[in-house]
Amino acid sequence: MSSPLLAATAISKSFAGVHALRGVSFDLQPGEVHALVGENGAGKSTLIRIVTGADTPDAGTLVVAGTTAARLDPASARALGIVAIYQHPVLFPDLTVAENIALPTEGGRLLRRVDWRARRERAAQLFAEIGAVIDPRRRARTLSMPERQLVEIAKAIAVNARVVIMDEPTAALTDREVDALLGVVARLRARGAGVVYISHKLDEIFAVADRVTVLRDGESVATRRRGEIDRAELVRLMVGRELASMYPKRQAAFGVAALELRGVANAARGIDPITLTVRRGEIVGLAGLVGSGRTELAETIFGLTPRDRGEILINGALATLASPAEAVQNGVAYVPEDRQQHGIIGEMSVAANTTLNRLSAVSSRGVIDIAAEERAAAAYVEQLRIKTASVRDAAGGLSGGNQQKVALARWLAIEPSVLILDEPTQGIDIGAKAEIHELIERLAERGVAILMICSDLPELLAMADRVAVMRGGGLAGILDRDQATPDAVMALALGHAA
Repeated sequence: MSSPLLAATAISKSFAGVHALRGVSFDLQPGEVHALVGENGAGKSTLIRIVTGADTPDAGTLVVAGTTAARLDPASARALGIVAIYQHPVLFPDLTVAENIALPTEGGRLLRRVDWRARRERAAQLFAEIGAVIDPRRRARTLSMPERQLVEIAKAIAVNARVVIMDEPTAALTDREVDALLGVVARLRARGAGVVYISHKLDEIFAVADRVTVLRDGESVATRRRGEIDRAELVRLMVGRELASMYPKRQAAFGVAALELRGVANAARGIDPITLTVRRGEIVGLAGLVGSGRTELAETIFGLTPRDRGEILINGALATLASPAEAVQNGVAYVPEDRQQHGIIGEMSVAANTTLNRLSAVSSRGVIDIAAEERAAAAYVEQLRIKTASVRDAAGGLSGGNQQKVALARWLAIEPSVLILDEPTQGIDIGAKAEIHELIERLAERGVAILMICSDLPELLAMADRVAVMRGGGLAGILDRDQATPDAVMALALGHAA
């Protein structure tokens, strides 16, 4: 075996006395895809921060391309060819796509002429290489999350990285975009680069990885070649226990219609007239490809972009829902796709996030009762099993799964009759995902009507009582649970069925 591109040996790191990593060892060979898996909080992010120079280990050694990196910082890591592509892309919103791609690659004199055409052509070439269609002249703020992710991938390829870390790179991509990305991974491997691949999608791990290293509770518990491990064993190593079922569906009793859409349309968001009903205790899955209008419909119902046609009824009564405030007053809650940007306020405490939508319950005459706020938050921390040392801790410091639970708690505090969930388990680990599924089932059993958007088709089919399929801003069809097969859903989504 050749010398590794990257070798981390006995890496340890603590924060405020809490061990994030305990003697973790990990290496990456040239031309290898090495998957790093584990539950949220297992230590993956800390290890990646050390490799990219964002954190310094308390103990252990890090060797990059045969050179010991005694004090690695982000600039020296980039100089050594280490590039990370994160789940939540960080782009300059007011710059164009081409400008964002050019920033890490262009050097030279401070004052120089910019070749704008060359920038755009280079960006277009990179997008063609990964199978993406994005106009290099677009402002980054106008991009969807999948498009932002693809720009980050193009940036990494542009700097000719030797060690590419992909942290949940396909969390918001369509199947076609995933296939294109895996093609890029193959090209990186062919030219001798190494890829550290982090994903909670086990099918991807088995499709792309040469080796898999499992982290649990800050320790590296196993490294296996792909052919030496199966899915069941991998799950057991990750969570330390057997998971009898990833999606334990329980049948709730359906009540009367809680949400009725009658010819609801929104020309500004590309939503054609849609008629749909969600009953109390029912989980209706909203399927469709990226760009089909799923999120736009959710935002229309919640009043973020009010409808221009049709009627919305909540519990049998006509509702205007011209704003989120009015939606909340009518018992409609919406947990958006991007939890870090719209789901939680990371700088605020768990307690403040939890009570944000019901300040009247924990305040008097404009003054927040801190003790009441903490009691309310503590109840949700216990109910949702949110892992946090204190309700006063910043929500942004929690793992992805626990951030998602805080986002849910914020909306459950209004005691909604209708709950809209947009990608509720995206980018969270297998154990946290099972807990979110259980919570959704419990809410349905309590009579909450749930409209659930999910790009993971097996997950959606397992959770939903009915599946509504969108295509081109319209409703392509509605399938009962026994009719909702992967083939039937995809046929509707692609326009191959009446």
